[in-house]
Amino acid sequence: MNYPKFTQAVGIQYPIIGGPMYPCSNPELVAAVSEAGGIGIIQPVSLTYVHGYDFREGIRYIREMTGKPIGMNALIEQSSKKYHQRMQQWIDIALEEGVYFFITSLGKPDWVVKKVHAAGGLVYHDVTERKWAEKGLDGGVDGLIAVNNRAGGHAGGKSAEQLYEELNEFNVPLICAGGIGDASDFVKAIKQGFSGVQLGTRFIASEECTASISYKKAILNSKEKDIVMSERITGVPVSVINTPYIQKSGVKAGPFAKWMLGGSKTKYLMRTLYALRSLYQLKHASLDEAGKKDYWQAGKSVEHIDMIEPVETIIQRFADKLI
Repeated sequence: MNYPKFTQAVGIQYPIIGGPMYPCSNPELVAAVSEAGGIGIIQPVSLTYVHGYDFREGIRYIREMTGKPIGMNALIEQSSKKYHQRMQQWIDIALEEGVYFFITSLGKPDWVVKKVHAAGGLVYHDVTERKWAEKGLDGGVDGLIAVNNRAGGHAGGKSAEQLYEELNEFNVPLICAGGIGDASDFVKAIKQGFSGVQLGTRFIASEECTASISYKKAILNSKEKDIVMSERITGVPVSVINTPYIQKSGVKAGPFAKWMLGGSKTKYLMRTLYALRSLYQLKHASLDEAGKKDYWQAGKSVEHIDMIEPVETIIQRFADKLI
């Protein structure tokens, strides 16, 4: 079993990460994952824009609910100068508040690694294939989040098995992200050799998540076949439930958007335009108790999710299988 190397380095009891989710990573959920023995990850835009906290005060609120390790997600893709400066500020604040585990996504992580390593922390990097892993490791990251084709959010194109075969030779902790809906999925990943798992969709269907009951019920009622990939959220394929809204709006980028996304410079502008629209839509859809705004992200782990439960119950059921 490879997971002790990961849990000991991060200072947690169980090899389970509560994946950062926009818009679903509310402070109570992040704290609950850590308190139950995993590690909850703060998603800064979710914390500030969706849930309305000043970033530093949001971290302190989470700290009131748990004294155990928490982490932060840094989306570092090339974007506006203003956003980059804000991300730098968020990372600095997180370090000042005692956050020492970071997950970087969609960019070159070397500058984050420099900051975090100087403070004695760890950086893991989201990857969907070998070339991104090599770039992350060249930047000095300590581990890899292997995002497979069953993940929610920005899913990869390869299976968990394919990613493990590609990345195992790098001899760093590998975290399986995608398709972990129940304890059997968890055990399968650990036995395969992954050092841990990252759960997103499973924790949306928890009591501590403040997503609407309509959203949670949609997860319970969905199967793997109901998950489709949409290009219309960020310009990069994102896993969503195939609801009437998605069926009406479509999942493919239009001709103009495709042209913009195809340019080395214009793609960032188009992704920003997509993101600005989707930030608003996803925020309101996730909180709409009536379920009229059925615009919901989820991964293929919905196949094995059939109950809304406390986070502690979910994690303990998984952990019991390690014994």
